[in-house]
Amino acid sequence: SILIASASVVLAMFLYACSNKSVEQSRHSEPREKTAVLITDSVSTLISDSGITRYRIEAPQWLVYDKTDPPYQEFPKGIYLEQFDEDLTVKAQLKANYAYYDEKAQQWTLRGDVHALNRKGETFDTPEMKWNQESHRVYSDTSIHIVREKSIIEGIGFDSNEEMTKYTILNPTGVFPINEE
Repeated sequence: SILIASASVVLAMFLYACSNKSVEQSRHSEPREKTAVLITDSVSTLISDSGITRYRIEAPQWLVYDKTDPPYQEFPKGIYLEQFDEDLTVKAQLKANYAYYDEKAQQWTLRGDVHALNRKGETFDTPEMKWNQESHRVYSDTSIHIVREKSIIEGIGFDSNEEMTKYTILNPTGVFPINEE
């Protein structure tokens, strides 16, 4: 009975101390709708479909904001993604120095040295790229540099399917053949 009374007193003091600390912290912190609900550092994850590993995602930091309008996810220190085939061979890659995902619009915005490799082996380099998952479209209005098997294409702006295999350069500035020697 004394043990139960002592435990009750300790528990009450603990709860009082915690409640005061949370009130004090909430007075000095951001409103809930501006605060990340999840902050994860050094993310490395594999995503599988029907037991087969399909993707690997790495990011130094991942922030999730679920009370903002619209809710979003942010990768302020960059993101790296690989897509695998059934034999776990890398078939496509994507990296950017910054990534933002608008959950409502289902749209990714990638910025800063965006580099993509499609399944055909073509590389895409641009300062900014957007991927709308709802329309299955990848696009940009910034400069684009594409290295293909036998040529390099440069321009301003592009529009593509989400596999980046069928694309249009909106304002081409040059097509340069690659010398095979």
